Amino acid sequence: MSGNQDTEYDALLVLSFGGPEKPEDVRPFLENVTRGRGVPPERLDAVVEHYMHFGGVSPINALNRDIIARVQDELAAAGIDLPVYFGNRNWHPMVEETVARMRDDGVRNALVFPTSAWGGYSGCRQYHEDIARARAAVDGAPTLAKLRQYFDHPLLIGSFVDAIRAAREQLSEDVRDRARLVFTAHSVPTSADAAAGPASGGGHLYSRQVAEAARLCAEGVGVDDFDLVWQSRSGPPQVPWLDPDICDHLETVAASGTPAVIVCPVGFVSDHLEVVWDLDTEARDKAAELGLEFVRVATPGTDPRFARMVRELVEERRSGAAPTRLGREPLLGATVDGLPCAVDCCVPTRRPAAR
Repeated sequence: MSGNQDTEYDALLVLSFGGPEKPEDVRPFLENVTRGRGVPPERLDAVVEHYMHFGGVSPINALNRDIIARVQDELAAAGIDLPVYFGNRNWHPMVEETVARMRDDGVRNALVFPTSAWGGYSGCRQYHEDIARARAAVDGAPTLAKLRQYFDHPLLIGSFVDAIRAAREQLSEDVRDRARLVFTAHSVPTSADAAAGPASGGGHLYSRQVAEAARLCAEGVGVDDFDLVWQSRSGPPQVPWLDPDICDHLETVAASGTPAVIVCPVGFVSDHLEVVWDLDTEARDKAAELGLEFVRVATPGTDPRFARMVRELVEERRSGAAPTRLGREPLLGATVDGLPCAVDCCVPTRRPAAR
């Protein structure tokens, strides 16, 4: 993967998923997220209630604004003059609105940092589609060059490693040495995972990258026996998704006689709803029901190293330097104006209608 040293970039766009910031936004936001996916209405009703548990506000936009402020400080400290913009896929500020503002501000060539570290359709290619859609909607839109995947960046892994150590110290002293380390990431349909990555690469790029990130984190804390599970599935029940689900897996852990779990949300950069509800609420309650002591590892978005990583990714792209990384799985995602990484890369799978 190479950068383009001849391009003068004049802005950075942080591109994310989006989330509601008041109760009346919740249902329209969820309809945006699930449009065309065949999600049963009763599943939407349940997720609405999850948001209402937090006052109808997702933490994701506020967390992204915090990341942006830290990135701005990092860039300024490094003498890099790039204004940072914020756009979302599913809720305001919508990426189309942001790209129009960038054009009006005179931006011509912008870099794009996605808040997903992964390959796969929802983790990577859908961000390319967001970029292409926004440019198609805005006459005279700037060129948008997406930064690469960063699932194995040393600063990201280092943040998780230190957070795992800190979480372990929160457990009762008599169970720390017997606690099970469990990594979790957002589940996707098995068909989507099979199609993740270039067609020539054998697929399953998303689950392979997640597994490698988990391995690197476990290695960093000196653990060689750990679990990787999945969470937050939202599709029709007849469609197979990556499993086991974390709550099901907690039953397995408890049945083995293990007294405690350290749950690391390796698939998430911030504490958005899939973390504060699915882990801090549902999984924690399940662990209590099973008599497991439970601690959840902090996500890296508020760690100063995360903003430093973004700055390093920007410098890497501007200079054409080789990627700084720890793993061996393919590292893709860096294209311009929404082009896919390769022919048939992360082709979206057809979603069946709900029954």
